[in-house]
Amino acid sequence: MVSIENRLNEILAGYQTSFIDKVYSNENNDYDLLMQAFGITPELKRENRQYWGRELGKCWESLIIQASLDHPTFQPALRLGADEPCDLILDNYAIDAKYRVGSGDSGTLKKFKQYGPLLREMGYQPVFLFLRDDNLPAAMQACRQGGWDIYIGQESFDFIKSLTGFDLKEYLIRKAGAYPVNR
Repeated sequence: MVSIENRLNEILAGYQTSFIDKVYSNENNDYDLLMQAFGITPELKRENRQYWGRELGKCWESLIIQASLDHPTFQPALRLGADEPCDLILDNYAIDAKYRVGSGDSGTLKKFKQYGPLLREMGYQPVFLFLRDDNLPAAMQACRQGGWDIYIGQESFDFIKSLTGFDLKEYLIRKAGAYPVNR
């Protein structure tokens, strides 16, 4: 059996390869553990905000999924036709992992409001796990209106650790600085 850390190492290595050649528009100077694990500076991230947000979001999602795979009730993303209202299921939690939410477009907000009640009707507790705390207020309000439980930053790490027993934050802290800064 492949250990959680080996699976997580594979994810980070794969993303590191895609980040090496990518270089990134004017916003905050906040670091997060995922940025630190790759040596991505806020300056580099600002050079292509959309790229980094998308890629770090997929990485965050993949890390949470891999950290949860060994849980006895793990289920992959729930698919309803073309929609995927959550990334994974653990126990009765329908979990959607987001690096951050910066889109306030009506389609995105509508899905946040619709998916929560839909998941509840199916017997699940909808949960958002955000890494960053600089989320768009309108999107966060839509999540709340949809009945989602929202965990941000440390709360997300605590939630995953309480369910899986794996300390993802401690893992990322150990990885921080392991990769050179992309310039």
